[in-house]
Amino acid sequence: MTSPSPILFDRALVRCHIERANARFTEHSALFDDTAVQLEERRSDVLRFLPHALDLSPFPFLARREDDDLIVSNRALALDEETLPFAPHSFDLIVSNMGLHWVNDVPGALAQIRAALKPEGLFLAALIGENSLFELRACLLEAEIAVSGGASPRLSPMIELQSASALMRRAGFALPVADIETVTLLYPDMFALMRDLRGMGQTNAQTNRLRWPTRRAVFFQAAKLYRERFGTAEGLIPATFDIIYLHGWGK
Repeated sequence: MTSPSPILFDRALVRCHIERANARFTEHSALFDDTAVQLEERRSDVLRFLPHALDLSPFPFLARREDDDLIVSNRALALDEETLPFAPHSFDLIVSNMGLHWVNDVPGALAQIRAALKPEGLFLAALIGENSLFELRACLLEAEIAVSGGASPRLSPMIELQSASALMRRAGFALPVADIETVTLLYPDMFALMRDLRGMGQTNAQTNRLRWPTRRAVFFQAAKLYRERFGTAEGLIPATFDIIYLHGWGK
């Protein structure tokens, strides 16, 4: 008997963050736009007809093509990746753009996705990988210890490439592939980065998160450290994201 997956994320809070971000998402969507381009390139490389599609992205990714006859949207049905309500072999294509890193039971979600694919159906996904935002993580940690005398969980634990590849195989995909690309975005300061994260619905939803307001001095100290350690000659700060791309086929 396998032990249940740990409950790392408050899924209701994840949905709340996404709903809050939806109205002005396009003002903060640079990272999602980049991963969407990468996923569309991978989709376009496939010459096979894939008309029945499921979009599990927190913000809609798939656009209807002339030859598509069905697209099911995550947002339209308020789907939860951890409990997909579809019969086996329902879809030719399933895509998730930047949603799976908020799932508690990733192995279970991948197994359900694989089961929902038709034989020779395609699964594509992009998710945030392990070393993302290392700059912000280090500066917040040091600032909180210096100002408050301790540290609380602020940035989510993320999956590493080797684990992602192993989970694809474990879920039973045919020809599973996991690869990684690094994206670096530039911001005028740490607070602009944090506004973007909030605007993408990517703020802290850990179950063991701090439950009271953080002292402002922590953020000011972290911003100071961020600029001192990572600032560019042009006066900007970098934010590094490791994006893991998943690719697999139904069978």
